[in-house]
Amino acid sequence: MNHITFAHPYLLLLLLIVPLMTVWYIFRYRKQKPALQFSNISLFNGLKKTFRQRSYPVLFALRMVAVTAIIVALARPQTMLSRQEMKVEGIDIVLAMDVSGSMLAEDFKPNRLESAKKVASDFIDNRRNDRIGLVVFSGEAFTQVPLTIDHPVLLKQLFALKSGMIKDGTALGDGLATAINRIKDSEAKSKVIILLTDGINNQGAVDPQSAAEIAALYNIRLYTIGCGTHGLAPYPYRDQFGRVHYQNEPVELDEQLLTQMAHSTKDGQYFRATNKKSLEKIFKQIDEMEKSKIDVTQYSQTKDEFWGWLIAAGLALLAEILLALLYYRSTP
Repeated sequence: MNHITFAHPYLLLLLLIVPLMTVWYIFRYRKQKPALQFSNISLFNGLKKTFRQRSYPVLFALRMVAVTAIIVALARPQTMLSRQEMKVEGIDIVLAMDVSGSMLAEDFKPNRLESAKKVASDFIDNRRNDRIGLVVFSGEAFTQVPLTIDHPVLLKQLFALKSGMIKDGTALGDGLATAINRIKDSEAKSKVIILLTDGINNQGAVDPQSAAEIAALYNIRLYTIGCGTHGLAPYPYRDQFGRVHYQNEPVELDEQLLTQMAHSTKDGQYFRATNKKSLEKIFKQIDEMEKSKIDVTQYSQTKDEFWGWLIAAGLALLAEILLALLYYRSTP
C-alpha cells in the first residue's frame, strides 16, 4: 500500500504563516488604497474596474502558493510503499455438544442448549483462522460438520441443533471418540476438543476414560465443560393437552470423570458452568489459551516527493515576476 508521510512533519507548522500573511495583505491593501475627496461623485457613476484592477491580487495568491509549496517541500513528503506477508498457523478444534433432553433445563436462559449454541457461535466468530468441526451426541454420536474453515456453514448447522434429534441419553465416550476420529489425522500445530455436557455417562459402547487416553496418544488437548447449576434445575415437560409445566430435577454431573478425562491429555482442563455468564467466561478463557500463531513480515520502501513541490513553487514565483513586469506593471 502507498502511504504519504513526511520526514520532518513539524515543519508543516510553518503553514500557519500563510493565513497570517493573507490577513496582513488585506489590511495593507485597504490602508494603501488611494482615495480622492470630491464634493460630488456623480462624475464616476457607471465607471467599473478593469479586469487588470480586479485581478491584481493574483500576484499575492501566486506568492502564497509558492510559500506553501516551499514549506511542504522542506517537510520532505515521501511515498512509502509497504507490503505485508502473513503466515498463519491455525488450530484445529472440534466442538462435541451434548443434545440430550436434559439440555432443555432452564437454569440457563432460555435453556442450556440454546445458551451453549449462542456462546459457541461467539467463540467460532473469534477463531477466523482455525478449522472447526462439530460433533453432537446424546445416546449416540455423529459428526454434524467436519473440520472446516467455512464458518458460515458451521454456524448454520450449529443453530440447527435440537434436543431429540438422536436417541436420548449421555454417551460421553462415543461423543469423544467421534471427535477424535475427526481430528486425529490433522497436521495443525495444535489439536483441541471441547466437550460440553450436562449429564453422567449412561449410554454408548466406548468408555469415556479410555477415549480420553486415546486422545492423549494423538496429542489432542481436551477441555471438558460441565453445564448445570448446583442442586435442582427447572425442567419443562408437556402434559397430555400440550400445556407446558415445570418440575425441578436434580443436576447430575460426574465432575470427577470429566476432570480425569481432561487431565489425561496434556494441559487439558475441566470447567464448571452454572449459568450462561460463567459459560461465556469459560469459552473466553479457552479462546485466550488457544491462540493461533501469526507471523507477519513487513517490507517498506520510501521515495522522496519534494521535487514536485519545489517545481510548483518555482513556477508560481516565475509567474508572479512575469505578470508583475509585463501585465501589472505600473508607470510612476
